[in-house]
Amino acid sequence: MYVGLVAQRENSRAAFLASELRRRLRAEDVSVTVDATTAETLDLDGTPIESFDACDLIVSIGGDGTFLYAARGADGTPVLGVNLGEVGFLNAVGPDEAVDVVLEQVAAFRADEMAVRETPRLAARGDDWTAPPTTNEVVVQGPIRGPSGGVDIEVRVDGSTYSTSRADGVLVATPTGSTAYNLSESGPLVHPGVDGLVVNEMCADEGMPPLVVGSASDVTVAVSGSDSAVVVGDGRVLRELDPPTEVRVGRADSPMRVAGPTSDFFEALGKLD
Repeated sequence: MYVGLVAQRENSRAAFLASELRRRLRAEDVSVTVDATTAETLDLDGTPIESFDACDLIVSIGGDGTFLYAARGADGTPVLGVNLGEVGFLNAVGPDEAVDVVLEQVAAFRADEMAVRETPRLAARGDDWTAPPTTNEVVVQGPIRGPSGGVDIEVRVDGSTYSTSRADGVLVATPTGSTAYNLSESGPLVHPGVDGLVVNEMCADEGMPPLVVGSASDVTVAVSGSDSAVVVGDGRVLRELDPPTEVRVGRADSPMRVAGPTSDFFEALGKLD
């Protein structure tokens, strides 16, 4: 078995736990690698996160941001999240139980009994490009947020116009991402058991309220009224745009795969206060 470890950047507790997990896994005859940043902290040879899809299991140690970083390189490899943050919607395992839970997953993998859950991801597409899948959200926006950075938008859902306005941008989120950027933009919370997507205009002049559509819906954002715009996925700029243009956002072909126990959605919500 081959396990990848990703520790939160500049977090000594995460680095210590990664070192301990590595020691215990190697004692169980498990091959282990760490990402380049963690490797530098631990003075080891590391593996680029883009190559983590070769692993059988990836363990993310930190907050939700670390989990999303690990998931970028996973490409189908199950990710198990160890929570060192405050909320931890994506990370269900506490640090004190991390070693035991990871070793349980190793035993389950070797017995071909490792349970894996799939959650949808999003992909943004243009006429001749497709951006990498994202876990939380895709944002189509002007070059900067604020009065001087807005764009003219038309939002269509499965070909039907939903809204036309000038706005900072449009956000399309998965249920997983409804608790992240979408929530800070006054979007609705969506239970992870709901099969849908959130469409949320950001600071629109005359926009419509946030909308939840079916997960198979195709959301098209037509952008104009600006010299430039960008597509942002999970906080990363994925594509620079040359308006007028259209971006289609829909469910990605490959889901995110999650290993380990599930977090209590409502318990995690209580930590948002």
